[in-house]
Amino acid sequence: MMKILEINDLKRLAQKRVPKMFFDYADSGSFTEGTYRANESDFEKIKLRQRVAVDMSNRSLATTMIGQDVSMPLAIAPTGSTGMQHADGEILAAQASEEFGVPYTLSTMSICSLEDVAAATTKPLWFQLYVMKDRDFNKRLIERAKAAGCSALVLTLDLQILAQRHKDLRNGLKAPPEINLNTFLQFATRPRWCWQMLQTKRHQFGNIYGHIKDVTDLASLHEWSAKQFDETLSWQDVEWIKEQWDGPLILKGILDPEDAQIAIKTGTDAIIVSNHGGRQLDGAHSAISMLPRVLDAVQGDIEVHMDGGVRTGIDIMRARALGAQGVYIGRPYLYGLGAMGKQGVTKSLEILAKELDTTMALCGERDINDVGLHNIAE
Repeated sequence: MMKILEINDLKRLAQKRVPKMFFDYADSGSFTEGTYRANESDFEKIKLRQRVAVDMSNRSLATTMIGQDVSMPLAIAPTGSTGMQHADGEILAAQASEEFGVPYTLSTMSICSLEDVAAATTKPLWFQLYVMKDRDFNKRLIERAKAAGCSALVLTLDLQILAQRHKDLRNGLKAPPEINLNTFLQFATRPRWCWQMLQTKRHQFGNIYGHIKDVTDLASLHEWSAKQFDETLSWQDVEWIKEQWDGPLILKGILDPEDAQIAIKTGTDAIIVSNHGGRQLDGAHSAISMLPRVLDAVQGDIEVHMDGGVRTGIDIMRARALGAQGVYIGRPYLYGLGAMGKQGVTKSLEILAKELDTTMALCGERDINDVGLHNIAE
């Protein structure tokens, strides 16, 4: 533990412990991965103002996201198949997030079900919804999220069709996994992971399996899922979902200022400036580079979050200084989960909080709520 100093340390350890197909699933972008790389590298272009001889005592990272208290301006992003990074991964990550005081967002495509994760935690989850062609399923899933006590719904808008991720195809990632020499070696070289998976009954998409009439095994589940993402998704559907949910709604996948302005008209509570972690439109702008443009377009009429490329507490400081109310992390916590389970998720949050606290202090700030554009160097 003493040697784990940064998120990249967790990444290296996860790569050693998680089968290649699942590590690469979390660590890949679409096509050339240009957008994925830009999400990270564009943060480095933003310089902060160093201030000295100011009182740095009694610092606080506490703030709010959609009016809910958070220990730092961060939420865990929804990530599909989290339970394949580590057995019962969603449960462990949600517990670590709850203990740290940041929201955990459960994906529709999670391995552990809504009910499983809610039963293992005491504070309300956030739940992420993909819009399926089966509107009755969507409605029932929203009702299940209500019954589980979820305090926010995150609606993902940028996955109507799935962009190609070369690593997944080369690794033979599919459900059920194709058994050949390639996949056999991936599992055989990760005995600890295999042993952990043998200890849990959760191996399917828990929010879907058992809730669809004709889905009876992994093969039929995969076939149903592949045909269900709705290519006709429109702003009218967003309004329908808001009516069904009747609670705090966050729209994820807003990258264009015009879309941000349209989102305001739907009455949503917040938007997430995001390009799906570089996993969808390759060649798009990075999320952090579009954040100022979106903020300028909405003029404070809606709360703005951002997601994509956050790897350090310094990145959180940059996003907050530009005007984001909070950020989301996906890969950093997945690295921690794959490396060390629940303890690894906690470690990833500790690393980010320490880096953010130190950076804020060296910028001459004591309260994260006072951070703003004045902290950005020209």
